[in-house]
Amino acid sequence: MGNAAPVSDLTGRVCVVTGATRGIGRATAAGLSALGATLVLVCRRREDGQQVARALAESGHAPEAAVVAADLSSQRSIREAVDVIRDRFPRLHILVNNAGVIPKTRETTVDGLEMQFAVNHLAYFLLTSLLLDRLQAGAPSRVVNVSSGAHQGGTLDFADLQSERRYDPVRVYGRVKLANVLFTYELARRVRGAGITANCLHPGVIATRLLADYMNVPLVGAAIARTFGGSPDEGSETSVYLASSPEVEGVTGRYFVSMRETRSSPASYDERLQQRLWEESARLTVQAGAPAP
Repeated sequence: MGNAAPVSDLTGRVCVVTGATRGIGRATAAGLSALGATLVLVCRRREDGQQVARALAESGHAPEAAVVAADLSSQRSIREAVDVIRDRFPRLHILVNNAGVIPKTRETTVDGLEMQFAVNHLAYFLLTSLLLDRLQAGAPSRVVNVSSGAHQGGTLDFADLQSERRYDPVRVYGRVKLANVLFTYELARRVRGAGITANCLHPGVIATRLLADYMNVPLVGAAIARTFGGSPDEGSETSVYLASSPEVEGVTGRYFVSMRETRSSPASYDERLQQRLWEESARLTVQAGAPAP
C-alpha cells in the first residue's frame, strides 16, 4: 500500500467482502488476506470467486477463502447467501460492503426495484441487517461501507426512490452513495454499545470498470488509470485501514477519505433523513422492523 498506517494482525478474524472478484473489492480482499484474515468472498459467479481464492491462497498468508455465490440484486439470493455464511461462521468480525453497479439505462431487479438502488444500497442494508447477530457475537467487530465522493451532490426523493420519472446514471449514483452514508450513520447509532462499529469511505477516483461506467467511456487497457484514476490497490487502502487499524478501534459513525476522517455532505447528517431511509429500506426488504441487536 502507499501511505503506511498501523494495522492489526487479523489471524482468526473472519472478514466478509462483497464484490471481491475485481477492482477495489479484490484489492481489499488481498489486503485483508495479507494480514491473515479468514475471508468470505461474496461473489456473483462462484467460479470467479474460486479463482480469486486460489490466487490469494498461493500467497500463504491466510487460510483459503470461503466463496459464497450471491446475486446482490436479488433479496432471495442475499438471504440464501446469509444462510450459508451463518451455517459456517458463528462469529464474524468484519463486513466490507463494497459491490456496486452503474447501469447506463434504467434496469429493474427480480424484486421490481431499480438496479442501482437495490445493489448499491439495499444489498448493504439487507446483508448487514441479517448478519448483525454474528457481528455482535464476534465483537469487537466492524462494518465498512464503501461510498463515494459522488454522494456530495446526492439527494433523496422518497416519492421517486426507484427513478421511474427520470433515470440518469450519474445522478442516481450520487443518490445511492448518499444512502450509503446515511445508512452508516443510522446503523452506528442503532448498534452503539453492541461492540460493532460502522464507518464509510470514499475510495478515491480509481481506475475500475465502475469508473468507466460512471464516465460512460470504454475501459481500454490502462488508459483510464493513466488519465483519470488511481489503482485498485490505492482504492482499497481506506477500506483495509478501517477494517484493521488499531487507530480506529471504537471509532464509529464517521466518513473517511485517504484514511482520514472527513466531513461528509450536509444532507448526510440529517438524522430524520437517516431514520426515514432506514425505515423505507426495512419496508423494501420485507422486514417488520429495525433488526438491531
